[in-house]
Amino acid sequence: MTPNPLLGVLFHWLGGLASASFYVPYKRVRRWSWEIFWIVGGVFSWIIAPWIFALLRTEHLLEVLKAAPHSTLLWCWFWGALWGFGGLTFGLTMRYLGMSLGMATVLGLTMVIGTLAPPIFHGTIGALAVSRGGWITFVGIALALLGVIIVGRAGRAKERELTPEQARATIAEFNFKRGVLVAVFSGIMSSCFAFGLDTGAPIRALSLAAGTSPLSQGLPVLCVVLAGGFTTNFLWCLGLIVKNRSARELVGGEGPSPDADGRAPPLLRNYLFSALGGTMWYFQFFFYTMGESQMGRFAFSSWTLHMASIIIFSTLWGFVLKEWAASRSGTKRIVWAGVLLLVIATIVIGAGNRINEL
Repeated sequence: MTPNPLLGVLFHWLGGLASASFYVPYKRVRRWSWEIFWIVGGVFSWIIAPWIFALLRTEHLLEVLKAAPHSTLLWCWFWGALWGFGGLTFGLTMRYLGMSLGMATVLGLTMVIGTLAPPIFHGTIGALAVSRGGWITFVGIALALLGVIIVGRAGRAKERELTPEQARATIAEFNFKRGVLVAVFSGIMSSCFAFGLDTGAPIRALSLAAGTSPLSQGLPVLCVVLAGGFTTNFLWCLGLIVKNRSARELVGGEGPSPDADGRAPPLLRNYLFSALGGTMWYFQFFFYTMGESQMGRFAFSSWTLHMASIIIFSTLWGFVLKEWAASRSGTKRIVWAGVLLLVIATIVIGAGNRINEL
């Protein structure tokens, strides 16, 4: 199948929409501590959904993973485990900074490191940059980074315009300094996911050889990388559950949840919304692997497309959730300029990839 980069951009937009939306169902969870709904949703994100969709859409999944080099499986798991630190602190970033500013800070760092590190490591970045399509792709990556900076600047301006009371009414646990520190750590560690996907190239080759469609070749890799992420998140949440004695919340008991009011947690509601949020989170990489399969020689630019798409849709969600309601019109114009630049950047990257395939 001939790569179609413009189709790949569409898939990355779908993945960005899924990622930007996953935290919304978690907001409907009631009287559960963070560690409880995070790990319940994570079981769907990192274990159930990856294996279900890989089994449904790939050929001979277990045989492919069994035939993969042990070193490949180990490195995929390792990078996933490191990414897990970014994933679990990503949720904390949303708590302290809100969706717009939090995602802009984390994903800006992740974009730069996750996009450029693999081709630099493989020594291919120079060869990629000399072609016409390569230059256009790199211009698109630079535009995307500029868009992230603009959106982040608008987010910071928004927070400065709020009184402390308004900030906490919009973001209940708003704390700018703590949020930025957590976001920087999360951004660096989150980029490790790109390394895990890059390391999984032998698994993708085996999956293709087994008869899997090129669109789904990356799904077996996700099973391994996300297992690493699950390991880190599970151990972290287990520690919090023991420390906070919140395990009783899983079966309807009252725990130390911030919104505990003497009533039992609504179990069915909480499990459903956590499962929905976790599955939506997984879909970002379900569509990512499809988009990456269409980007041809410049598949490394998929990471930038993914990050840019997430910021576009997370900013839109910020408006829907009224995080920008009290902002000045000038601040809103800045954030819309950043979003427009990100949209242009994704189109430019797709065009650069398309030119390379002609």
